Amino acid sequence: MRLSLAALALGLSAAPLWANEVSTFTLDNGLELVVIEDHRAPVVTQMVWYRIGAADEAPGHSGIAHFFEHLMFQGTDDLAPGEFSATVEAQGGNDNAFTSYDYTAYFQRVATDRLDLMMQMEADRMRDLTLSEEDVATERQVIVEERGQRTDSDPGALLNEQMAAAQFMNHPYGRPVIGWMHEIKALTREDALAFYRANYAPNNAIVVVAGDVTPDQALKLAETHYGPLEPSADIAPRLRPTEPPQLGERRIVLQDERVSEPYVIRSYLAAERNPGDQRKAAALTLLAEVLGGNPTTSVLARDLQFKRGVATWSAAFYDGTTVDPDTFGVYVMPVPGVSLADAEAALDEVIAGFLKDGVDPDELARIKMQVRAATIYGRDSAEGLAQVYGQALAVGLTVKDVQDWPDILQSVTEDEIMAAAAEVFDKRRAVTGWLQAPAKAEEATE
Repeated sequence: MRLSLAALALGLSAAPLWANEVSTFTLDNGLELVVIEDHRAPVVTQMVWYRIGAADEAPGHSGIAHFFEHLMFQGTDDLAPGEFSATVEAQGGNDNAFTSYDYTAYFQRVATDRLDLMMQMEADRMRDLTLSEEDVATERQVIVEERGQRTDSDPGALLNEQMAAAQFMNHPYGRPVIGWMHEIKALTREDALAFYRANYAPNNAIVVVAGDVTPDQALKLAETHYGPLEPSADIAPRLRPTEPPQLGERRIVLQDERVSEPYVIRSYLAAERNPGDQRKAAALTLLAEVLGGNPTTSVLARDLQFKRGVATWSAAFYDGTTVDPDTFGVYVMPVPGVSLADAEAALDEVIAGFLKDGVDPDELARIKMQVRAATIYGRDSAEGLAQVYGQALAVGLTVKDVQDWPDILQSVTEDEIMAAAAEVFDKRRAVTGWLQAPAKAEEATE
């Protein structure tokens, strides 16, 4: 049986976005616990989010947050180096970690009856990590090689890094999460231990437990394992420097002989999601979807790829789940034979036309339905829910903000989207990047 679009929309509008029960607790030592019940399978995900990321690093110590993510898999008094992940694997589970500008997170997915062990091990390394000079030297070399492989060998990553540095002259979002190579090489055991003792503590952590567990069970385990840990008195408030007014467009041209597909990318300063004040971020989220969220039906794709035939790919992107204002971006990869100058000019024409013509109401309704469906399906797993709540709480949002977000997206109007577009598309607050191969000798002399 084939459902009509109207029937599908009616079904999605009736679907509960938050069928899972969410409970929150704060232990005496400041640790926050979030429990999300999902009893469909006997598995559970534990995520520990620390409110410390690359943007919180001291000047001259870029990369230490990411460096310490690696060091957390070294030993404690009870666990040998590497034993943490080996134990998770032996229990039939999986684990990993990641670092951003605003947080560092660690997670395990295991059978429910292994949650006790996971909390025991996480609590152990939260305050009882042991680091030898050899451990630090080994992991520092791993980071050096990672930067070489993922950044220095990738022209696109190098362009992104240079653009961020140009976009943020004063704010720490302008330095790379992995760190600058010369500063990575200078990180010491003393730097790592000072960073750890100050920031890895229960009063700087959010533990999210999602899956086949009750709030009472999770709270009892958290009190047993995390409850006895001493809080840190050295956690610095997140008083980051702000950007001065940006007075003119900034441009980066990166030429690299490894580039086979040149492109133009532009980032604009843009507002973030704030507690109790998410409407502008929601408008920017939908603006990105309208302009470049779909590779075939978005405004940029229809015009640049199919109408004009000047691009093989185009996109727009935005994620406001950050502590401070970040960026809204647009991107176009021209077809062979079309210069980057012509591709950029076409991109600017499409943006100008959109600002003049506005949002197509039918297209917006379709996108809102797709966004709602993606929200429902994307949060159909315990891991997805743990990720959504943990990330939001780590940047200062609340459980209510997370739960209000889907309805705010649905209620955003065409006028709000166009107001957000008029504000964000200001070249004086933009960085435009060109990635291209160097001109051939014969071309350079023409």
